[in-house]
Amino acid sequence: MTATSYAPFSLTAEALVCQRHTQRLLQGVNLSVGNGDLVQVVGPNGVGKTTLLRVLAGLLPHDEGQLCWQGEPLSQQRLAFNQHLLFLGHLSGVKHELTALENLDWLMQLEGGCDEPRLVEALQRVGLAGYEDHLCQQLSAGQQRRVALARLLLTERPLWILDEPLTAIDQAGVQALEQLFQLHAARGGAVILTSHHALQSLTSLRQVEIMPPEDMLDV
Repeated sequence: MTATSYAPFSLTAEALVCQRHTQRLLQGVNLSVGNGDLVQVVGPNGVGKTTLLRVLAGLLPHDEGQLCWQGEPLSQQRLAFNQHLLFLGHLSGVKHELTALENLDWLMQLEGGCDEPRLVEALQRVGLAGYEDHLCQQLSAGQQRRVALARLLLTERPLWILDEPLTAIDQAGVQALEQLFQLHAARGGAVILTSHHALQSLTSLRQVEIMPPEDMLDV
């Protein structure tokens, strides 16, 4: 696959501020992401990395600044943006009463569905061979995470926003995911993620540091 697999796209944030009640969660965040970008959001624990990812994904509102998709306010491009976005939160998001295969099938219905052989192959590639028909409540936290991550092997959406995707994943799994991120970027996709891993193999990785807000708002 070549770097021309995806049409040009851009997500830009300028001077983003997000607050809840009297507390500022984000202050003055600037970020620009487009084809081929690999971006890791870094900063101290509790600084608002998850909040930023949820704002960028359109799941939380921002109070000041600009958030644009293709140069237009994201609020006016919601449908087009959602068709390009794959968001994975810090929780696996699987349904415990469904099997691994049923969960992946359900997740892929959000993108129009996928045939069963490809679903099975994706689960096998993330290390779940033989677990396809196991209920997710019987799987470990790491295995449940792999069910959600299998979606990355099937999606055609170019923008991935991933909150701690490597949590509970062993070293071999981390290396495989790093290779997948690199391949996705080479196709012209983009990845924005948080992770406590060093991600040393991602040579083109760009880090964006989030600093704590300087002050609290007056009550």
